[in-house]
Amino acid sequence: MGQPTSRETGQQELPPGQRLQRGWPVTHYGPVPKFKPDRWEFRVFGATADGDKRCWTHEEFSALPYTTVVGDLHCVTKFSMLGAEWGGVLARTLLELAPPAPGVTHVMAWAEYGYSANIRLDDFAAERTVFASHKGGELLTAEHGFPLRLVVPHLYAWKGPKWVRGIEYMSADRRGFWEERGYHNLGDPWREQRYSYQEEAGEGPEL
Repeated sequence: MGQPTSRETGQQELPPGQRLQRGWPVTHYGPVPKFKPDRWEFRVFGATADGDKRCWTHEEFSALPYTTVVGDLHCVTKFSMLGAEWGGVLARTLLELAPPAPGVTHVMAWAEYGYSANIRLDDFAAERTVFASHKGGELLTAEHGFPLRLVVPHLYAWKGPKWVRGIEYMSADRRGFWEERGYHNLGDPWREQRYSYQEEAGEGPEL
């Protein structure tokens, strides 16, 4: 058997091909959106258990149970930030408040400007997947995703959009923004799933 990874031991180890990053570079596609609290809402829609969508204003979402988790951030550009403390609303909390229908297998995270990222339901429901408003006890800056970014520590960071505005429950997989443009459909950094040409049979819809 091989050596256990940090996902199993909690130790700070780097996935293959990654380098340790001490700071936190700003990386994103497109402009930084302006936050307008009176117009902001978070939606859960698609294949919900009751067929209805759920919406929260920014004030309502900020009042949901707040949890801190420690999780790495692995960028596909090959830098990793280890052991960051994220604060926000667990994905599991939303799954409880707005449960998916029995046949749901995937979630699409939607963000400003129509950006999207598809995630398997099991990855979304992982114990450290969090809709983060804080890092290290401080509010996120606009450049890093304020007021809300999705953090999925065990996947590459493009699977966790900045400026996230909602999730869609899906009964079949569908590629998101970067997945349609050549990134791997699953995005596991420990398997170096960076690009779609690396996909094996069954790992994603046809391009």
